[in-house]
Amino acid sequence: MFKKVLIILCRFSFSENIAGQTQLKSSVQRGIRTKITDQYPALEPILDDLMPKKTPIVLIKGHEHISFLQVNNEFLFFQHFDGPYYPTLKLLHKYPCLLPKIQVDRGAIKFVLSGANIMCPGLTSKGARMDVDLPTESVVAIMAEGKEHALAIGLLKMSTEEIRKINKGNGCDNIHHLNDTLWKELS
Repeated sequence: MFKKVLIILCRFSFSENIAGQTQLKSSVQRGIRTKITDQYPALEPILDDLMPKKTPIVLIKGHEHISFLQVNNEFLFFQHFDGPYYPTLKLLHKYPCLLPKIQVDRGAIKFVLSGANIMCPGLTSKGARMDVDLPTESVVAIMAEGKEHALAIGLLKMSTEEIRKINKGNGCDNIHHLNDTLWKELS
């Protein structure tokens, strides 16, 4: 199921894949704000600036069950089915403390930017860092050694403790990265 989401996002085009858009009722907006606050507690102090209560939230539905939240003509989050909300990289660059960070070494940069998932050795090698203990299925900012801004947004497939211990296999799925179609469409 999740691999299908990655494939959909890799070839997503707003001109071809939008099924419709709706301005959400205030009760639905409150529910979304609550879900986002629960999912991203670091966002709570700035949520009113990001999604003012009196400003309408527009839900843009795409084919393949991908939906986007737009406020003031700015895309903030996307979601597949009723799964977690993922922030766009543009939002993460504005608010870098939104997500916990993991860091890959310099050698992994070109692979991350081409959409590759992050293997455990790429998170445990010299130059890589995992400073915070995180559980499986955590949404993370993927940073790179020597770079200021996030390269990608990922979803941990193992806890950081398991990544350190096992040090083999896929540690983090690459959900949305710089210069992917979603990045280009939102630019």
